[in-house]
Amino acid sequence: MTVSKGFNRRAVLALGGASLAAPFIARPGFAQTTLRYGHNNEVASVAGAQADWFAEALGQTSGGDLTVQVFPNSQLGKLQELAEAVSLGTIAFSHNTAGALGSLYQPFAALDTPYLYRDIDHLMAVTDVESPVMQELNEGLIAAANVRVIYAHYFGRRNLTCNKAVMSPTDLEGVKIRAVPFPIYTTAVEGMGAVAVPVDWSEVPTALATGVVQGQENPVNVVLNVKLYEVQSHLMLTGHMSNAEVVVMNEDAWQGMSASEQDAVREAATQTREKATKAILDNEESETQALREQGMTVIGEEDGLDLAAFRESVSQLVDERFGSEYGDLYAKIEQVSA
Repeated sequence: MTVSKGFNRRAVLALGGASLAAPFIARPGFAQTTLRYGHNNEVASVAGAQADWFAEALGQTSGGDLTVQVFPNSQLGKLQELAEAVSLGTIAFSHNTAGALGSLYQPFAALDTPYLYRDIDHLMAVTDVESPVMQELNEGLIAAANVRVIYAHYFGRRNLTCNKAVMSPTDLEGVKIRAVPFPIYTTAVEGMGAVAVPVDWSEVPTALATGVVQGQENPVNVVLNVKLYEVQSHLMLTGHMSNAEVVVMNEDAWQGMSASEQDAVREAATQTREKATKAILDNEESETQALREQGMTVIGEEDGLDLAAFRESVSQLVDERFGSEYGDLYAKIEQVSA
């Protein structure tokens, strides 16, 4: 495995003018410590809500000694800035895609490879912090970037939205589709037949509304909660990527905790992982129906969507670009039993 060469932990970040000198605020004369958690999601989404659930759970498991202050909606920076902020220690917690964490430690991006997992149970087994794959990746992430994974919850199956019906990769020729600005995601979009346009999540609604891109890909929970149905007419159930959202912590903040405080973080992490995963799983079908009711045309395999063509096209490009680099890791992921 190789360490990403593009990240400099001593780089100076400009996080929207925020004053973030340390990952926590110690209050003199009090036992309580407040830790900062920055993320890019809307509070109404499960990804956003789970940060608040974790904050509440940690307050309880620590007996009130640890408090988490949550900054949603990219208040403290965009995806890349948030990843680097945890590494530098300017915030204690954040969550991100595995692909984004690949900017800190390159092999991590392999977890977001399209069509990688047998099913959701397999995804969750691989991304459990106790799995051999995650333990190995976590050790590398800590060594490379001073960042520790504390839990990962199910984020959903990513599907394509566009302003026209798309049945196969040939229908996306020349169509600009927003991609999460990291290599595994741009590869997925290009493998689907489209022109990948890297756009940070905070800029996606505007990019869709102004025609900078004609489509994007995300789980239905995100599409519904951000009201992308207002600027997108069709939802294609490509299910091309099953994601776990990865919650990370600054390693110095972790090592500065007592054993009981670390146990409190672990317990809060377990509770939140289970709650967030259940919330996504319980609502995927109803949220898809809600998008229909909002006027989106939902296209699945039974409607002529050529899933086999998407799988073949995406998998071929992934293998060309990442097969030699991630092949050993893919084999280890395949061996994890659910």
